[in-house]
This record gives sequence, C-alpha cells and structure tokens, in this order.
Amino acid sequence: MRDLLFKKEKGFTLIEIVLVLAIAGLIMVIVFLAVSGAQKSRRDTQRKDDNARVLAQMEQYASNNSGSYPANQAAFATAMTGTYALANANDPLSGTAYNYSTAQVPSTSLSAGFTYTLTGRTVTICMNLEQGTQCLSNN
Repeated sequence: MRDLLFKKEKGFTLIEIVLVLAIAGLIMVIVFLAVSGAQKSRRDTQRKDDNARVLAQMEQYASNNSGSYPANQAAFATAMTGTYALANANDPLSGTAYNYSTAQVPSTSLSAGFTYTLTGRTVTICMNLEQGTQCLSNN
C-alpha cells in the first residue's frame, strides 16, 4: 500500500506539464493586454498634446491675420503645412506626418489627422484617438 502512495519514478506527468503551460499562457495573455493598453494610452497622450499644439497654432494664426482664422478646411490644411506646421509632429503609431486635409475626423486605421471647424469666432479641432475622439475648442 505504501508503494502505491509514494511513487519512486522521477519526472513530471503529462497533466502537470499541460497545466504549467496553460498557466504560463494565461499569464502571457494578461501581460500582453496590459502592455497593449498602456501603449495605446501613451500614443493617445501624445496625440492630445499635438491637438492642443494645433489649437495654439490657430490662435497664433489669428493673431497674425487680424483675428481671422482660416476660412475653411483647405485653408487650415495650407496653414498647418506651411508657416504653422508643428515641428516633428508625426503620428506615434504610423510615424507619418499628420494629415490636415480630410473633411472628417480620420480613421484610426490610417495616419491620424485633424479636422477643423470654424463657427463664428470658435475654432474646433478634432482628431481620432485609439481610445475615442478628442475635440478641442478655443472657448
């Protein structure tokens, strides 16, 4: 009876090995999801900062143009790729320059970009983030 309770063979059973691999796999998935979320959050933080810089550039544009903002999306795109371009402003995911010429907030699957809305004296600049959309106004 005692020999049945205490086996003399050394090594692991197949069930023990499968259980260890399953636990290791689960831990890897949890770590991957945590790191992925943190990376998205970091990139979104950079995009939010860039969005605030674009709004500040529009204020600078207005102060240099008798208080007038660009009249439409095309003028906004021209201003932002000319004198008022952000230095070293690239989308953190794709590494490409921001797009200023789209008529709508760009898809997160593409290079990020900005849209521009002018309502009276209120400028609104929007962009897609990996975790939602952000719009800033100069109110």
